[in-house]
Amino acid sequence: MEPIPVILLPGAVLPAELAYGALINALGPGVQAVAKELELYRGSAPPPGWSLDTEVDGVLREADSRGWQTFHLLGYSGGGSVALAFAAKHPERLQSLAVLEPAWAGNWDWSRSYAEHRRLFDELEGLPPEEFMAGFMRLQVRPDVVLPPAEPGPPPPWMAKRPAGILAFLRTFKEYDLDRSRLAAFSRPVYYAVGGLSHPDDQGDVAARLARVFFPDFHLEVFPRRHHFDPPHRVEPERLAESLHRH
Repeated sequence: MEPIPVILLPGAVLPAELAYGALINALGPGVQAVAKELELYRGSAPPPGWSLDTEVDGVLREADSRGWQTFHLLGYSGGGSVALAFAAKHPERLQSLAVLEPAWAGNWDWSRSYAEHRRLFDELEGLPPEEFMAGFMRLQVRPDVVLPPAEPGPPPPWMAKRPAGILAFLRTFKEYDLDRSRLAAFSRPVYYAVGGLSHPDDQGDVAARLARVFFPDFHLEVFPRRHHFDPPHRVEPERLAESLHRH
């Protein structure tokens, strides 16, 4: 039996290999999982004209280079937004879609609380990198969550690209047209994972709006003790792998 082909897209912070190593091991040898780095970080700065479509094209190239006519796609955070864009543009290439706390899911049907919460992300622009990252993290967890302190010593070299990369995501979210009708026409299974400790005005709204898209086969799973910065693919990879195999 052929291995199950899966492409895994990371968020805007951790590199793909660091983000998905534990999950790939938990998925086992029957799954050919590829942790694909974002096109956003191929150079020293975001590519000119970068958007979610840049990442969609990168996923197509990855699949084509492996001879995968169809495959499963999983994305976390910013990568989850890319995965939704891919499903809207190339549904015929996907066997299933899995999104883990997508950072954004279209500019329609926002609640008042979600719109206010998104405005707070705009206020991060122009802050020094350390303040920017601290504010970015705080906006995505419940107010009572204690975030871990920064690791001692100098940050890894890849971290220098992250503030600009996150800003690129935030800017394209304002302009990108995620076609609701095309997304609603996606007929393959859709899995959504959310942490119980993530900010309710952020992920709670996104999950509810995607559930209202009326996917024919939509499954929402809550990981009560997880939040956006200790996600299940890193902290509970065995449980997530079991859910993905069922999915």
